[in-house]
Amino acid sequence: MSKPAPAARSSYPHLLAITTRWMDNDVYGHVNNVVYYSYFDTVVNEYLIRAGVLDFEHGATIGLVVETHCNYFAPLVFPERVEAGLRVTRLGASSVRYEVGLFREGDHESVAQGHFVHVYVDRVTRRPVSLPDELRAALEPISVRTGTAAD
Repeated sequence: MSKPAPAARSSYPHLLAITTRWMDNDVYGHVNNVVYYSYFDTVVNEYLIRAGVLDFEHGATIGLVVETHCNYFAPLVFPERVEAGLRVTRLGASSVRYEVGLFREGDHESVAQGHFVHVYVDRVTRRPVSLPDELRAALEPISVRTGTAAD
């Protein structure tokens, strides 16, 4: 499997500015790899909350992460500002594939990109459920075709 090339900022319909923190750096002087996944989580959940489709306290449906992946192209370091790009490349019956690109502020090529897949389940039973109509409608504006096998 070959490593993908960095994606362009323009391929992500939603962007969120994220400030790195001193504690994000590791002993090697760059943002630790695990923090990138926190940025992924932040941009997805920020989008869902602002769209009014994530009630993490009382919602009947919740998204559980069942798959994640990240490719790293260049390091981020504190105090850089990160811009997280978000797109959806697959809307299934009960799952969504979110793709995220991380960019240094103002750069046009990602320093890291990856994805995670949410399976939406009933909060109580934890059994998969169909994507709610309002969630599907909220994700349509950031849904794109990428030409990948995941489509």
